[in-house]
Amino acid sequence: MQRATTGSCTPVAASQLLHARPRACFPPRLARAIKLVRCPGSSCRSDSPIMASLTTCLGGHSSWRRPVLLHLVVAAAAAAAAFQPGVIHGAASAEDQKISAIFMFGDSIVDPGNNNNRFTEAKANFPPYGQDFPGGVATGRFSNGLVPGDLLASKLGVKELLPPFLGDDLELKDLLTGVAFACGGSGYDLLTSKLATTLSSTDQLDLFRDYKEKLRALVGEEKMTRVISEAVYFTVMGANDILNNYFIVPLRRHEYDLPSYVDFLVSSAINFTKTLNDMGAKRIGFVGVPPLGCCPSQITLGGSPSRQCEPLRNRASRLFNSRISQEIEILNAERSASGSKIAYFDIYYNLLDLIQNPALYGFKDVSEGCCGSTVLNAAVFIAYHSACPNVIDYIFWDGFHPTEKAYNIVVDKLIQQNMKYLM
Repeated sequence: MQRATTGSCTPVAASQLLHARPRACFPPRLARAIKLVRCPGSSCRSDSPIMASLTTCLGGHSSWRRPVLLHLVVAAAAAAAAFQPGVIHGAASAEDQKISAIFMFGDSIVDPGNNNNRFTEAKANFPPYGQDFPGGVATGRFSNGLVPGDLLASKLGVKELLPPFLGDDLELKDLLTGVAFACGGSGYDLLTSKLATTLSSTDQLDLFRDYKEKLRALVGEEKMTRVISEAVYFTVMGANDILNNYFIVPLRRHEYDLPSYVDFLVSSAINFTKTLNDMGAKRIGFVGVPPLGCCPSQITLGGSPSRQCEPLRNRASRLFNSRISQEIEILNAERSASGSKIAYFDIYYNLLDLIQNPALYGFKDVSEGCCGSTVLNAAVFIAYHSACPNVIDYIFWDGFHPTEKAYNIVVDKLIQQNMKYLM
């Protein structure tokens, strides 16, 4: 990459930063990026605000020695200097439109491993999960391979994988191009997350605040603000609220009838979206809930001998989607004057199309999960069990989550139908 110079000055490469003389000449963007951490003498103490911020950003390992921190800071500075937003391509092509980063909020559909180190059963960092992920690694993604966050990031030209914000191996460059805050078991109803002992939607917003502070410490206010404002955000929740909190563990069913609970969920979801927008997210894709009655586990619970979709849960899905899509349209109109774009993404009919027309998409089994179909076949209950040998024939991987093949088709549809509303 061509680097800018000033006068006859020779730029210093990132690899030379640790040994550069105090008056060495740095490329302008790189110099701005490392200005935060070039602190003389005692100001580089491990308890200084700068070093404390960096230690927090690097996972709270205060025992790391200064040379290690400095090398990582150099890497962050170099990434900040070299970073350029991705250009949209493929189904979402839009001339001269750029996305700097992608951020994902949600539940297990888009959780890439944020629950791996948490005390919860809502995790999937063990086989057979991940059997078709690069290297066959169980990363915590609730699928045989990639999940929608990865596919969106790749198809929108940002990067190949969308990493978990709470992951052990989060690279500093990922702070510039986006992460996932989604946690398996989460929902818009705070009680849903308590039942699953996982992070709530409110907790995910707190993680986003932490992210912004870490990025600010590394690249400064101006760069942080630009990344945040140019990024695209997605929120994918609601399924656990309806299935687990209303139907399976019917705590909310004792308080609300179905329409009233949907109204409560919609209100919570809109408040979440408003808060996210207030925090700087300008382009938000709100993804509705899928046909929940067609999940293999819910078909089993419904008791249909012919393995048909359970109608009441599908009705709940449609009711939520109908109400939230109307409210998202209103919210978008209210916030458009500030430059915000908030769009509803329909996943219900896109997934239902696969279920109703399997041969058209190369599927053979629409009502069973590759790993089984009982209500107890998700995540921990199928740990280390063998999956089916022909996963490409299945829409569902387990009792709740689709396969990578199904996700890939649905994500293509979502991009083609909806991304234009966020550009």
